[in-house]
Amino acid sequence: MLADRLAPLLARHGLHYGWVMVALTFLVSLASAGALGVLGALLLPVQREFGWETATIAGALALRLLLFGLMAPFAAAILQRYGLRRTVALALGLVVLGCGLSLGMQAPWQLWLSWGVLTGLGTGMTALVLAATVANRWFTARRGLVMGILTATNATGQLVFLPLGAWLAQLAGWRMAILPGLAACGLAALLFWLLARDHPAQLGLPAYGESGPAAPPPPPAGNPVRTAFATLAEAAGTRIFWILFATFAICGLSTNGLIQTHFIPLCSDFGMAEVEAASVLALIGAFDFIGTIASGWLSDRYDNRKLLFWYYGLRGLSLLVLPSSSFTLFGLSLFAVFYGLDWVATVPPTVKLAGQAFGRDRAPLVFGWVFTAHQLGAALAAFGAGLARDSLASYLPAFYLAGLACLLAALLALGARRPAPAAAPP
Repeated sequence: MLADRLAPLLARHGLHYGWVMVALTFLVSLASAGALGVLGALLLPVQREFGWETATIAGALALRLLLFGLMAPFAAAILQRYGLRRTVALALGLVVLGCGLSLGMQAPWQLWLSWGVLTGLGTGMTALVLAATVANRWFTARRGLVMGILTATNATGQLVFLPLGAWLAQLAGWRMAILPGLAACGLAALLFWLLARDHPAQLGLPAYGESGPAAPPPPPAGNPVRTAFATLAEAAGTRIFWILFATFAICGLSTNGLIQTHFIPLCSDFGMAEVEAASVLALIGAFDFIGTIASGWLSDRYDNRKLLFWYYGLRGLSLLVLPSSSFTLFGLSLFAVFYGLDWVATVPPTVKLAGQAFGRDRAPLVFGWVFTAHQLGAALAAFGAGLARDSLASYLPAFYLAGLACLLAALLALGARRPAPAAAPP
């Protein structure tokens, strides 16, 4: 196998194979995020072609976000049970199928099936749980940095392809804008299948930062669904789980559910061209990449509760002042820099807190449930903001509410303390 030959070759040059796993996961995240992130640039072109209401299209995107989150805890169990390669191949296959079928849609139910159900299930089978699994299995040292890199890739991939998508939609139609993402998903699936491995021990390696290889744990023999719910039942008895759950719900509500889905239509309401608005989102994505990697570095060195306090607080303030940007390219560019550095900087500290509280083996499963909260918040914002636009003729109330919710999350994050160890029996 290619991985068995490549690992010792890299080791002779002082490079651990865990960094190959990071590169492969980077590519998978970038491809899937790019394929689906571009859909946010297609809301207005699809609306113009079919005449559907904003809430109808936003509802399909909200369903994708909801399934994306609901699948996360089961995805962690599926990854443990069936392995990384098979799970990633199936996930990207569903993304390609969903986006491909949408090219011929003619009715809202077909939109909800393709952009909602199929892509939601596909992305949900990996989501950020894949990144958390790779970071926890392959790295002991630099785990926060790795999580920062992979998280930034996922979030940035959702935004950086938007200008290309908006440009292609104007030049050749919205269907053409979907095709580059489909090709990227196919390439990512092939490379991951050829080169990825589940555990470093399969290549005779220790995790990065450890001195000796350890045998990988046997895959859970039970039903993945039962495993996921058993983990939830155990984690739900701790205070830190509910704090992480609540704050991450607000994280989703204030990022991909609101900004990624509705930012371009919001700017259009204030007279900004769609390609220009998509360029602002791409700028957010570029600064997110910097901010999230820096957050991963910081999470290895500083109190993660205090980091979350600052991240949520600053994000909330940026959303509250957004209406004062005057919606010029200059004003929104300033917002993009400030908000972009904080787009998903919350993820590395959240993953670190989950790992500290629940241990290496259970942390991906617990984070899967926490990520469910993220996508529940995202789905609420995606549908709720669209409904507000149809009924109130304005997106602004949704943005003000999201800003206030972030300030609440900042205060909650300070209470995310590790649960006390159980007392030893006498």
